[in-house]
Amino acid sequence: MRIVVTGSSGRVGRAISSALHGQHEVVGIDRTVFSTTKLVGDFVDRAFLERALDGVDAVIHTAALHSPHVSVISDEEFKRINVDGTRLLAETAKNLGIRRFVFTSTTALYGKAIAEGACTWVDERTLPQPKSIYHRTKLAAESFLTEVAGDDFVVRILRMSRCFPEPAHEMAAYRLHRGIDVRDVADAHVLALYGGVSKLETYVISGTTPFEPGDCPDLAQNLERVLNRRAPEALEMFRRRGWKLPGSIDRVYSPKKAERDLGWKSRYGSSEVAAQLDRRSLEVLPVDARMTMRPE
Repeated sequence: MRIVVTGSSGRVGRAISSALHGQHEVVGIDRTVFSTTKLVGDFVDRAFLERALDGVDAVIHTAALHSPHVSVISDEEFKRINVDGTRLLAETAKNLGIRRFVFTSTTALYGKAIAEGACTWVDERTLPQPKSIYHRTKLAAESFLTEVAGDDFVVRILRMSRCFPEPAHEMAAYRLHRGIDVRDVADAHVLALYGGVSKLETYVISGTTPFEPGDCPDLAQNLERVLNRRAPEALEMFRRRGWKLPGSIDRVYSPKKAERDLGWKSRYGSSEVAAQLDRRSLEVLPVDARMTMRPE
């Protein structure tokens, strides 16, 4: 297939382009120059889009403004890029006869659905309750795609969990319940080009968790106790490295639907974070790193 990947110069877009390479012809488009980007331009430009989508079979749409932009970029620009841009891209693709559209969304839009003082089990049945303009615009884009999906325009919405470089001990803990490796994100997008059982599907894409819904009351009180029961090897890794675990967690993102429908499963969990740290991967920050901006 000939596939357009928007946002192809970003972390997720680069990973998806790499995962597609060798299987498909990839046309990367982005406003920023990078080796994975073939066409440089703004995807909200209709004339540019029509040229980029010529002869294309599918679109993977990762380009967007994100949480770090909230305090820097206006709400109007968020709407122009995340909502109007997605609408234009989907309408243009559909009008050109492109039959498959994969949209990169975020678990951050669950927002206020995460109960305070408890642990919330989150899956596709959980009602999003957005907090910021970022969350609201991603949800608005999802809503539009829901309206235009059809037998001749199949839509897959992938709500990915946190997937950015963080201090190793924090990242390793998140991989147990609300984090994912960018390579696993890419694999899910590739499989979404084919998988699913209806014209519209939404999937939570997060690392495979050792926890079950019945663990939530205990997870809200004592994470270490639950790990001792569910994932003792992860607990031992934290102890061996002298990494501090959080006392409790407030949510678990469940990827079970994606695992079932797409035949996908995350491969890079907490132990991979430790291995990446040891080989000085730029994907993992040192334990004592201080982050100045949180994307959620």
